Amino acid sequence: MQGGARVRDRRWDSEYEAGRVPRQRQRYSQTGGGGMDPGDYGGGGDEGGGSPPPRKKRRVLRWFTVCLSLLILATAGAGYFYIEHLNGNLGKDVLNLGDSKLDKSNPNAAGQTPMNILLLGSDSRQSKKNVQLGGASGDRERPPLADVQMLLHVSADRSNMSVISVPRDTKATIPKCTDPDDQKVYEETTDKINTSLQHGGPGCTVATWEELTGIPIDHFMMIDFAGVVSMADAVGGVPVCVNNNVYDPQSKLRLKKGNSVVRGEQALHWLRTRHGFGDGTDIGRARAQHMYMNSMVRQLKSGTKLSDPGQMRDLAEAATKALTVDEGLGSVKKLYDLGNDLKRVPTKRITMATMPWQYAPGGYVVPKKGDADDTFSLIRNDIALDGRDKKKASADKPEPSEPSAPKSEIPVRVMNGTGSALQPPVSGRAGVISEQLGRRGFAQATADQTPKSQADTTISYQREGERGDALAVAKAIGLPESAVKHSSGVQGVTLVIGGDWREGTVYPKGAAGGGSGKKKENKAPDSADALRGDNDKACMEVNPSYVW
Repeated sequence: MQGGARVRDRRWDSEYEAGRVPRQRQRYSQTGGGGMDPGDYGGGGDEGGGSPPPRKKRRVLRWFTVCLSLLILATAGAGYFYIEHLNGNLGKDVLNLGDSKLDKSNPNAAGQTPMNILLLGSDSRQSKKNVQLGGASGDRERPPLADVQMLLHVSADRSNMSVISVPRDTKATIPKCTDPDDQKVYEETTDKINTSLQHGGPGCTVATWEELTGIPIDHFMMIDFAGVVSMADAVGGVPVCVNNNVYDPQSKLRLKKGNSVVRGEQALHWLRTRHGFGDGTDIGRARAQHMYMNSMVRQLKSGTKLSDPGQMRDLAEAATKALTVDEGLGSVKKLYDLGNDLKRVPTKRITMATMPWQYAPGGYVVPKKGDADDTFSLIRNDIALDGRDKKKASADKPEPSEPSAPKSEIPVRVMNGTGSALQPPVSGRAGVISEQLGRRGFAQATADQTPKSQADTTISYQREGERGDALAVAKAIGLPESAVKHSSGVQGVTLVIGGDWREGTVYPKGAAGGGSGKKKENKAPDSADALRGDNDKACMEVNPSYVW
């Protein structure tokens, strides 16, 4: 047996020196050998009562063991190289190209952190396949536009997921961005939000979203025409529904009334259809995309299309070739871990919505005052759009509401988070508010100069017993109770002055969580056109002008 092991080692070393396998035997044996360790491969043994086999038989058995070992190594090595191949398929880019970035979301009391992923659909025609699928070959050299933009928010406890679409024609301030490849600087401008992709790449679209919504973006994923086609084929097609026969010559979508399964190019036609749905604008297209995504999630969760190893391999190839991701998601392992996170969310707790909007001059749509920021505020505060979140405090164990000590003995850290992608921080803001707290009796309020950037003013506390202290601070400056958070990511009572409070010493009424000034429900407003993930009866309304 020892001789067999030495032969195996020499053979493996020769393979390594020849550059055919990497020096990672332990990983190979674990991934490709069914849990066997290299030392488990025997070269001999007793047979029929313990007498040793003849020399020839021992030699045959030893060579069999060597060959089996090499076969296991080769199989495991193939798995390793395939993973590396899939990693190589992924396109990678910088997450945020702006000069200023929002701080990441704080963890909740249990140490769990919400996650925000920007999903982008590129109309790139910079490949032969994309030109064939997208038409307009004259646009081949044009920098791509981000015609599909959706923010996917996964709650801190992974109990729910909310998705918000922003129409491609939304008027947005695109902040200054620097292209990481050629260092070209794109100055701040105002334009349709889909053009932000042309200002250095997806990282500028991320910066634009942070400015528009005040929501910190953790990752992005971008897909092109060819990717949509291959993904739809890989899952075996996606069920959709229309309430009438529809033919849209612009997108080439042609379906009969009722339910259909779209796959390949037909799936792309569905996702690109604008004129054939609703009022013929991008708003109807957003709802069709929500229906498609919900249906695809139901397909994947059912598992019916993914039981065959060949189909799994096809899906892995399609997914990795289709995607460009930020560097933080730039490996199959990280995408796999993300998938496991998303898998925990029940389909019935997935909500698709569109930013509340209104038309504006110049062919734009703009966020609907009040409703849009109320929707963004729900995401910023990790509140589900479906309105089905459980109350944070249990009735049998209410959290304390009275201070644990006199005001003069409560330490309060004050931080300036008024900076944003478009506005510099208001100098000295933390000092002004800490002095105001001092005048209100909080003698231990101090200004912390650590740079911060967030949309909403918040007061966070670390330990449950400090809630009463945080509420007392909120009352002293006019901040509503909804802005008081329990977080494991702070020390003591921490006040962060957000971009919503750039002046004055008393928090402005109606500023918290939006500009509507009315009492808000903890769910998406009706104008967000929300659609639940388990709604398999939804059907797209066909534009009467495109009925055949």
